[in-house]
Amino acid sequence: MNSFNKDRLNNNLLNQIRYQLDSLEIHNSNLAKLLCKIIPSNCPFEKTVKILGRTLFQIPPLCKINPFYEQIVGLRYKCLLYLVDECGEDATRYC
Repeated sequence: MNSFNKDRLNNNLLNQIRYQLDSLEIHNSNLAKLLCKIIPSNCPFEKTVKILGRTLFQIPPLCKINPFYEQIVGLRYKCLLYLVDECGEDATRYC
């Protein structure tokens, strides 16, 4: 298998997983609560390293290089909407 076919196969697989994540529907409040707890509301990896008040370096947010970042954030948003609209819960505790 040449490099072009491998790249194409990998791209098709990534697109299929993205599609599956986008098409998930939430109908269970326990699942929605769990996903809201385990999917962070912001990227937890961004860090600024300082010593004695001087910035040495900054680690950029690595979430953006995750190929499923947009789908995971969208899934969290779907869970929040389900909890607010269908269950009548206050979503501020998940923010």
